[in-house]
Amino acid sequence: MGVVFLIFNRSMVDTMSNKQHYRRIKASVSILGTTQMHLRSPWIIALWSAIFPGCGHMLLSRYLTGFILFIWEVFINLKAQLNLSIFYSFIGEFDAAKAVLDNRWLLLYIPTYLFTVWDSYRLTIDMNNNYILSSREDASVKPFIIHPLGFNYLRRSPPQAAVLWSMISPGTGQLVNHNIMVAFFLMAWWIVVAYFSKLLPAIQLTALLQFDAAKCIADKQWLLNVPSLFFFGIYGAYTDIIEANKLCQWELSKFLRQEYQYKNFKIPVGHAFKKGALMYIVSNFENTIHIEKAVTALQMKGVPKEDILAVPLDKKDDEQKLLDSIHSSDRVSTLDYPIISATTFALFGMIYGFILEWGPIIWALIGTALGFGVGILIKLLSVRKNMKKNKSLSEVVLIISCADTQADQIRDVLWANGALGASRLSLEP
Repeated sequence: MGVVFLIFNRSMVDTMSNKQHYRRIKASVSILGTTQMHLRSPWIIALWSAIFPGCGHMLLSRYLTGFILFIWEVFINLKAQLNLSIFYSFIGEFDAAKAVLDNRWLLLYIPTYLFTVWDSYRLTIDMNNNYILSSREDASVKPFIIHPLGFNYLRRSPPQAAVLWSMISPGTGQLVNHNIMVAFFLMAWWIVVAYFSKLLPAIQLTALLQFDAAKCIADKQWLLNVPSLFFFGIYGAYTDIIEANKLCQWELSKFLRQEYQYKNFKIPVGHAFKKGALMYIVSNFENTIHIEKAVTALQMKGVPKEDILAVPLDKKDDEQKLLDSIHSSDRVSTLDYPIISATTFALFGMIYGFILEWGPIIWALIGTALGFGVGILIKLLSVRKNMKKNKSLSEVVLIISCADTQADQIRDVLWANGALGASRLSLEP
């Protein structure tokens, strides 16, 4: 028994001594999704909280806080009839706006609403600072996890697919990136809001050009929630995938630098090349999982890890500074202003659509297009640097040391695993 205890205790000590402890990690992969820190603009997060409480916190991955505030907004707003009062106020029927508003619930609404905006702004600044520290610490992230309920892993996904699926049904875009909690929450609330607002019957009547019938059937109190929920689903899915793709690329580059940069690798310079001596195969890959498949395939063919040199290349825009300071940390998300502007214009288009000829659905679509265009213009005017960015992936250069007789086989392996190019390097003196 004592021997067993000593062995167990020794194994625990060895495990603890080999494990590196970090104060901060930038991401965690779990069965419910990938939670990560990245730089965000506090102003953008605060605006989303102002548009719909809870949305800003969900963008910060503060899911429980975001869900509570979201449900609070729906419940208190419904009890106070705030959306209905807003509707009457904007069409100039101020007496009706006063009549429908329940002040008992409104006085509960205001303090928590202001707290939501302030807290999301404050949290964004804190998280940006922690992200900077975690980046400097450069802690490793486990890229793959398997569980009895399923599995999750870091992977590259097309942002366009998330946007398109979110446009069809909010929440499905989050499923593209395996963000289970937010996906389930948004899909459930989209069903609730679409049902009680009678959104789909209103769309059907509008498509049949029965605009007056669409105005009559739509529930204004619930319908005004549609633009915020719809566009938040798009924006959240888009930004999640953009940042997840960056995380995937960073993790793979870190892995290659750790595992395939052997310090005694013979660099092909000087007198390394002699007739009949080693051959070098040089190739390049996009920084995706295919590079890892290539190097492991080479090892299966008998090429030692020490004879493989992987050099991940940094993209120029990865080294760019932020636009202003940590308070304006959005340097890549072109959709920030357009999505928020489209949400606002769609809301106004929906409100005034009840008193205009074509109804709330058509005018919401017009408002969306107009707002998106205005947002793009604001984005272009607010950014002083050149907006043209290199959207291609960064690349990885592979150099494989091998015998001349192995060269063709190695080239075939590289081509089969997605090499962008491959060439022999044999410099004779």
